Amino acid sequence: MFNLIKKDLIIQKTQLLLFIPLIIFLVFFARDISPILIFLVAGAYISANAYVYDGMVESNILLNSLPYTRKLIVASRYIGAMVYMILSMAMAGGVLYLFDYGYNMMDIAIAAGLFFIFAAFAFPLFYILKPAYIGVVMFIGMIVLAIGFQPAARFLEEHLATITNFIAGLSTTMLYFSGAAIAIGLYLISWVISQFIYQRKVF
Repeated sequence: MFNLIKKDLIIQKTQLLLFIPLIIFLVFFARDISPILIFLVAGAYISANAYVYDGMVESNILLNSLPYTRKLIVASRYIGAMVYMILSMAMAGGVLYLFDYGYNMMDIAIAAGLFFIFAAFAFPLFYILKPAYIGVVMFIGMIVLAIGFQPAARFLEEHLATITNFIAGLSTTMLYFSGAAIAIGLYLISWVISQFIYQRKVF
């Protein structure tokens, strides 16, 4: 499995050279955007690129000719995505710190949760949609998720008093654990769905 995860770094060595410049670009030219969006983009960068690349070159045909089960191939994607998310967000945090871009651990935690939610819906689609549509769906979905998070929270606060009162009554720790449980739960369900789709996919 380690070789399957490492493969994404090897085949993306050119795209990875753009990672730090992308973060720096967001710092200087989008100074007013939320750091949550920057961490979300950073966290999804390697994993999303890997899916797009595999779809374009049809690397799944090669992977299925190697001594790896389809279950292992999907597992490496989901485990690798978590590893790359952690590493990418850590690097992004270092860049933001060097350029004095204000953020806190809550921003990172929210971005990680949003990544799990985004990945939960996006990853199964990568096994269904054609490569030409993957990038568009991924980009639009990630932007909508990041931008719509705060307006959605305000809408819930204003119009769904019962729910918001219940949420407000939770302790900060319980709120974090609940959010993390929901995000990780969706990610695990997505993993099972992707396994189901990939096992039946014809290459």
